[in-house]
Amino acid sequence: MILMRILSVVLVVVMTIPAIALQPDEILEDAELELRARDLSTELRCLVCQNQSIDDSDAPLARDLRLLIRERLVVGDSDDEVIDFVVARYGEFVLLRPPFAPHTWALWLAAPVLLILGALAVFASFRRRSARGDQKTVPLSSDEQSELQRILKR
Repeated sequence: MILMRILSVVLVVVMTIPAIALQPDEILEDAELELRARDLSTELRCLVCQNQSIDDSDAPLARDLRLLIRERLVVGDSDDEVIDFVVARYGEFVLLRPPFAPHTWALWLAAPVLLILGALAVFASFRRRSARGDQKTVPLSSDEQSELQRILKR
């Protein structure tokens, strides 16, 4: 019973960790704008943490970016205009999902190409093994059979 209570407390604490990043003074009064701001915040990378969105990060720069997004939304910018503004300031690295463009093709296509090449290699390996299995087997000579029988009797 006590173990269940401890696990429940740990679960609640773990589930609230991403919510800690957003400070109460950052939240907009307009619920629709706040929802848009949260959606945009999940698409932008924290430049300090690099593997977190600014929505999940508690770094000061992430907070500044969250406030910047909210300021731009209050002014009346569309979601695309806000993203374009942030990208113009910080570069495409700030995007968690970079665009599919010639300079990012390697990023987007490397995994599928390597997966296909790996599947082809496995297929070729099985084909070679099955081709070798179709060859006729040579029976053991009498000396080999007697040696095999001697080994098996041990």
